[in-house]
Amino acid sequence: MDTRIKDRDWMDKPYIHYLIIAVVCLFAFFINNQIIPADLMESRNLATAQEMVRTGNYLIPTMNGELRLEKPPLPTWIAAGVEHIAPGNLIVQRYASGVMASLMVVFLYLIVLKLTRHRKTALFSGLVLATCFNIVLMGRTASWDIYCHSFMLVAIYFIVLALNKEGAQWKNFLLAGLFMGLSFLSKGPVSFYALLLPFIIAYSITFRPSLKKKVKPLIAMILLCVIISFWWNIYLLLSHPEMMMRVLHKESSSWINYNVRPWYYYWQFAAEAGIWALFLITSLLALWRHRGSIYNVSGQGKKDVFTFAFTWFAASLLLLSAIPEKKTRYLLPILVPGAILVGLYFYSCLGNLNTRIQKTVFRINATLIGVILLAIPVLLYIKFYRADEMTLGLFILSTVLSWGLCFYLLKSTYAKRIKVENVFWGIVLTMVMVEGVCLYPIGDMFINADRKSIRLLRENKQVQGLPFYYNQEEDLRMELVYEANQTLKPMDATNDSLVSAIVPFVFVSSEPAETVFAGKNLTIKYIDRFDNNWRKTGSKRYNPSLVRHVAIVRNNQSSTINKE
Repeated sequence: MDTRIKDRDWMDKPYIHYLIIAVVCLFAFFINNQIIPADLMESRNLATAQEMVRTGNYLIPTMNGELRLEKPPLPTWIAAGVEHIAPGNLIVQRYASGVMASLMVVFLYLIVLKLTRHRKTALFSGLVLATCFNIVLMGRTASWDIYCHSFMLVAIYFIVLALNKEGAQWKNFLLAGLFMGLSFLSKGPVSFYALLLPFIIAYSITFRPSLKKKVKPLIAMILLCVIISFWWNIYLLLSHPEMMMRVLHKESSSWINYNVRPWYYYWQFAAEAGIWALFLITSLLALWRHRGSIYNVSGQGKKDVFTFAFTWFAASLLLLSAIPEKKTRYLLPILVPGAILVGLYFYSCLGNLNTRIQKTVFRINATLIGVILLAIPVLLYIKFYRADEMTLGLFILSTVLSWGLCFYLLKSTYAKRIKVENVFWGIVLTMVMVEGVCLYPIGDMFINADRKSIRLLRENKQVQGLPFYYNQEEDLRMELVYEANQTLKPMDATNDSLVSAIVPFVFVSSEPAETVFAGKNLTIKYIDRFDNNWRKTGSKRYNPSLVRHVAIVRNNQSSTINKE
């Protein structure tokens, strides 16, 4: 009898698995998600959503008063809905991304369960995905990437159901078409190329599905996807044809000309898995070596599940590498099959760590994580506690949890018979501890204590109802637009007639308004100097363009500038 099947009954109950997934996702995507302020990407996304609510224009998005047609609107509509419920609340906006990331984890669990018929393998795969670095990062920020890939993974689940069941399967194919369309409405063809196409390649090669009686519903799925995907684009082509054509040209050329990196740029793909990086590499090598024997967990044929996951992973990595434009966050889709591979590896190890080399490789992987756990309190003491940036209580809690998990992990690793499942849970709990306890001091390591956000203007009654302008000779950072929740228009500060025509107004500039408008017949009321940098002053990423003076400019009856 395969010792892997001797599972604890209570741990294999479906509701227990969903409860575990919910708890891990809670820590991965929701707990302490307020620590890091909004970055440029989030600011652009949320400034567009705020402007939708402010102007009531939902079909034609704008950002700081200018058309923003590059990004499909669905995530912005969701963010606008959140803005109605919780105005200006970054935490709640990030919760929406957390929900989408959790959705991705749940549906990966369901896909693996359908393919392997083993709940433990499915649980392992889902929890690996939930604790991968890239997934955690995208699920904690108001990023649109997580939307398109989550919707696409739901679509893939319904495709798997449709292809694995007898008959036409109209319902499953139409649901797949619906979520494929939602994915396109979230970020265009990105997930079609990086997640769906590799899946189709892998599934077709591995399982060779029959399309008997499924051709018509398959066509219906494609038609429904096309209708949902392109109705908004058609609307824009009819309402703003010239602008839309420029956007299409810009977006298509950016894949070739923007942020170009060599084809081997993604060689560090494993780093995106974070704590699972070495296990991902190990699973690729170990599973390939033994693909025809101990990794047959599907019951469908000798290497089905591994061949499928490996081909999906390889196809995704190769397709992403073929595109000249490359960013590390674009590697998110490969973590889906990557999580399946790691889940398969841990499941296979439950009863098959028989040779010396297998045990040695597993122990090296686990020991490195144990060493990190051992070092965490030391680093916290040197970096934070000694500098009075961490309370004694939090330091003690972090130390007890880190060293306790280290002991648990190493004891399980070096037992006469390696306790593989205990090692897995130790790694998951390590991520839970980091997300729940260690993010506070880690956040303080980067956060600018002197940060004074321009967001404070939202509550300043003096500026309400006044238009906002900035010096057109200076760059405008979108973080300022988002935080102020205003449209900041460019202005030629040297044009006296223009300035006189638009007063009163709020002026945002790198220099005090008294200097910019020196010698002009204006009254200037200085509001404050705002520093929107969340990086510390000495950091290389500290950006002076996020430091701005704000003042109210009015006409003056006298011929001199008055500073009220």
